[in-house]
Order: sequence, then structure tokens, then C-alpha cells
Amino acid sequence: MPSRPACYPDRAAQLPLLDVLTSPVPEGLFPSPVDGRHVLCLHLGAPVPVTWRAERAEQHGVRLHGRFCVVPAGSSTRWTLSAPATSLLLRLAPALLDDAAEAMGLGAHRDVLAPSIHVQDAQVERIGWIMRAEEQDGHPGGSLFADSLAAALAARLLHLQSRREPEPATGNALPAWRLRQVIDYIDACLDQDLRLAELAAVAGYSVSHFKPLFRRAVGMPVHRFVLERRVQRAHALLAETTSSITAIALETGFAHASHMARCMRRLLGVAPAQLRRR
Repeated sequence: MPSRPACYPDRAAQLPLLDVLTSPVPEGLFPSPVDGRHVLCLHLGAPVPVTWRAERAEQHGVRLHGRFCVVPAGSSTRWTLSAPATSLLLRLAPALLDDAAEAMGLGAHRDVLAPSIHVQDAQVERIGWIMRAEEQDGHPGGSLFADSLAAALAARLLHLQSRREPEPATGNALPAWRLRQVIDYIDACLDQDLRLAELAAVAGYSVSHFKPLFRRAVGMPVHRFVLERRVQRAHALLAETTSSITAIALETGFAHASHMARCMRRLLGVAPAQLRRR
């Protein structure tokens, strides 16, 4: 296994770009806690009539399953619920929204992001359900998958609130020498929980600029490329070593042996035990 060069970014200093939390909301008056992150609250379950107040604006309506409200970082909203409810909270790092706003040519995100309620959007809802499934399954996709969802969520949220589409792609791809740096980094740290910001820093770009450049260079998203790299290495280790399947799964960055088996079946059409018997 290649050693980790000392010049590589320090992943210990990085915080999640997006996390998820299932939270009960009590009946009656409920001031939402102030959070340093932007919070999207997706409603789970049966409809609940509510009154919602942010700053001086007050609205009435019904919370419906899958619809969400937006609470910008550092702010709070006051809810009055007619019955207990459950929210799926998606908490997004403000720095990522700044990054996405710059990539979309929007300037400072604070001029765009505003509190809102009862928003319906299939893309945001899908990201929420994926993050919830990841949490329930112990996050087998790792930080890189969650970071990719975070970047997609930031771009979609800005589009919804600004009605501004991302800048058209210029056709540029990651330069070959930068791509080689990133791939070398991935190979050296394949057993680690890689982060999107790490890979972007190795390439010398922001997260929002790095993602499309990398995709155009290799023909697939970053998290898919890393997954395929892990499957390739696991395949080689199964053929060349007598290490256990569990040990190989951990050495190649999978959450556990079952996660590696699912990925190998999906990409290669065969399970690890079958590869080893061959």
C-alpha cells in the first residue's frame, strides 16, 4: 500500500459538508434551534397544519410528506403545530453554498438564500431520501458520496431560490497532470474515508469547479471513479493474496465485506467469494 505523502491535505480538519438527522417536532409552539449551517427540514409522515413565522413574515399551511422548509444559517423560525411531527433535517455547510454560488455566477449566497416553507422539489426530496438511507445503513457510501450529494443539493437550492441555471459547461476538463495528481492521491489513500474537498484541494480547485472538470476528464463522477478504483484493487487482492474478504474490504476503503460484495456484484456481476474460487 503506498504511503500517504506528508504534503497531502489534512482530512482531520475537515467537517462534513452535509449531514442528516431525523428529529421529532412537538405539538404547539416550537422555535427551531439556531444552527451555523443552512438547514432544510423535510416533513415525514401524515399532513400537519402549521403556522410558520420567520422574522416578520407569518404563513399558514399544511406540512406534507416530502415538502421542505429552508432555514438559513444563523437564523431561527417559530412553528406552531397542531399535532406532533417528524422532520428529516439536511444540514448544509455555508462554505459550500458560497462555492456553488460563485460557480453559478451568483455572487454572495446571502443575497439569494431566504427562508421558505412548503417547497416541493423532486431532486431535493431524492437527495433527502438517499441521505436518510445512507444514515440508516451506517453510511456505506462514505464521506465522498455524501459530499457529492451536498454539492448537488447546494446547486439545486440556489437554482430554486434564484431561478438561475448553472453557467454552461465550457468543455474544459481537468488538465492531465492535475488528473494524475488526483488519481495518485486516490490510490495512496484508497483505504481512507476520502473527502471531496481533499481531492479538489489536490487538483487546486474549489469543490464546485473541480466536480465538472473531473467528470469531463474521466467520463464519470468522482465518487463513481473512486468506487470503481476500490473494486479494481479488491479484485486484484482477491486474486493475488490469501487475505480474508473482510480484511480486503477494509484495505480497499469499503465500509464492510457486505458493502464490497454489493459493489462488486453491481460492477463485475460476480461476488468476492466467486472471484476467489476462480
